[in-house]
Amino acid sequence: MSDDCIFCAIARGEGSATIVASDDRTVAFMDIMPATRGHLLVIPRAHYEDLLSVDPDDLAAAAQTAKAMAQRLKDKLGADGVNLLNSCGSAAWQTVFHFHIHVIPRYLDDPLELPWTPRPGDVDEIQRTGALLAD
Repeated sequence: MSDDCIFCAIARGEGSATIVASDDRTVAFMDIMPATRGHLLVIPRAHYEDLLSVDPDDLAAAAQTAKAMAQRLKDKLGADGVNLLNSCGSAAWQTVFHFHIHVIPRYLDDPLELPWTPRPGDVDEIQRTGALLAD
């Protein structure tokens, strides 16, 4: 883990986050700049800068957690679909350099176009939605 990485701090339980699921390899938590209601992130607990550096076993674990979260978004929020998104490098919109997968619920009436411009979400709404999605 990296001492100066916010996602590592979240994985250690030291960073502020609305965590919805965790296991020995991954953590899933609400994105504070959500593209849609229920947008969350899945990270490996170990620090990897990006997709090209992530250990294959941690990548597989993150993908499995992302799949489970996608199903949870459909079941608990009624999402009509789900986008999984990874940004690898600054040119691909990566802003936090700890490998992560965006799990973005999609709704038939949502106006989202990818890529979106991240903006801070409503903290109370993020926490309420996180509580609905938590294990």
